[in-house]
Amino acid sequence: MKRIGLYPGTFDPVTLGHLDVIARARKLVDHLIIGVASNEAKGPLFSVDERVALLQAEVDALGNGDKLGTITIDPFDSLLMSYAVKLGADVIFRGLRAVSDFEYEFQMVSMNRALNDEIETVFLMAEPEHQAIASRLVKEIARLDGDVSSFVTPAVNDALIARYGTDI
Repeated sequence: MKRIGLYPGTFDPVTLGHLDVIARARKLVDHLIIGVASNEAKGPLFSVDERVALLQAEVDALGNGDKLGTITIDPFDSLLMSYAVKLGADVIFRGLRAVSDFEYEFQMVSMNRALNDEIETVFLMAEPEHQAIASRLVKEIARLDGDVSSFVTPAVNDALIARYGTDI
């Protein structure tokens, strides 16, 4: 039976930390779906379509299939557990950076298990050099003309420069 994993997030923008988790999660399932949440409450910098396109370019660069699990990218705007059930997901992947992430994620897992205890949640930590990267901080640094090139890929860096209209 094909194991399906879901890695949900806002990905605004996708960072090297996200890509590290994606590369590692795909080793654990036959098919990984990257669910791009619309999450208008967070006031995203990029539209859902832009975030999907940026992710697609990065996933294409990783290669798709081979001996590793395949990857698709799909936007969603529903309750995470409803979305996971709709996809037939066996596991939800979440990235952890710090203890503060764990507290929030612990609450989310508890609620998700109350909604559906058939779908497991697996936490993956990015490699140490990527653990401090947060999309929120990347956007703030870029907005203030800082150099974020060590936190994102060149394509994402270019998208941030284009969005903020500066040469960072």
